Amino acid sequence: MRDQAEDLRGQADELLARAEGVAWQGWAADAMRTHARDRVAALRTTATAHDDAAGALDHHAAEVDRLTALIAALEQRARRLIAAARDRLAALAHRLLDGLAGPLPDPLDQLLDRFVPPPSGHRDWLDVDLPGLHR
Repeated sequence: MRDQAEDLRGQADELLARAEGVAWQGWAADAMRTHARDRVAALRTTATAHDDAAGALDHHAAEVDRLTALIAALEQRARRLIAAARDRLAALAHRLLDGLAGPLPDPLDQLLDRFVPPPSGHRDWLDVDLPGLHR
């Protein structure tokens, strides 16, 4: 977009130089120069719009990168919490199978064990609310 903006400005400069450089005089020449100046102004306005669009695209890309990183961090933390909860539940299960008494399972561990995560990298990770998952 920025390259196109520069191209448009170059075309505007070239058009203006050619229009101003015309050797003939009179009403028709003046009308042509006025029309050319109007077109030059329009080209420059369009170039500015291209610059604005490029800035908006840059901002959007930065926001996508920020959210992608946040999603990855949330997903990684959630998967660690889930794995730790499942390890604790498995240890309790082994104690019971071995006939050993043990504490009751932690309800938070059971909640984490039942959690069905969104697909990896999906924006739904932004809405996940799990105990211990801090933003």
